[in-house]
Amino acid sequence: MEFDSISLDHKIIYKIVDAGSKVLDLGCGTGELLFLLAKEKNVRAQGIEINDEAIYKCVERGLSVFHGDIDRGLSEYPNKSFDYVILNQTMQQAKKADFVIRESLRVGKKLIVGFPNFAYIKARTSLFFKGKTPITKALPYHWYDTPNLHFLTISDFKDYCKEKNIDILEERYLNGKGEVKFWPNLFALNAVFVLEKR
Repeated sequence: MEFDSISLDHKIIYKIVDAGSKVLDLGCGTGELLFLLAKEKNVRAQGIEINDEAIYKCVERGLSVFHGDIDRGLSEYPNKSFDYVILNQTMQQAKKADFVIRESLRVGKKLIVGFPNFAYIKARTSLFFKGKTPITKALPYHWYDTPNLHFLTISDFKDYCKEKNIDILEERYLNGKGEVKFWPNLFALNAVFVLEKR
């Protein structure tokens, strides 16, 4: 797998993670990002995934991935046992998002969170003009088959971090073509944050 072929959010996360670090990817899917980090940056990579088919693909790639439900916590991991915990496109699917974030910040020195922005302009206009649940590149599902349980915006997440005394070390906003520099709550499809607990 080549760097050029991965998604933009994976490219951003790849650049954030330091070479040789210890990484736990929660909801790692088929392991594209984890594999690239292990191969190119020599990270000590571990994943947790709930989908059996995805786990088989991770194992085929030579990755250490465990079957688990992140909503049940990470009690088997001691405090600060990873340099980074990655929670990309997973948090909004967790039943207990606040608990998952707190557990991730407990076991990781830094937490990288990525999620779709529900306040994206096309989502807003679809809801306003059509009166229907929006479908966008970042939210490609119908209301009845979406894995997303929480529909949040960039502003919602920043407010959450402030309320919970979580420091935002870095924030990146993405659309289909690149990074968004102005009015991200309106123009970004996805956001990637690097967090640290005070």
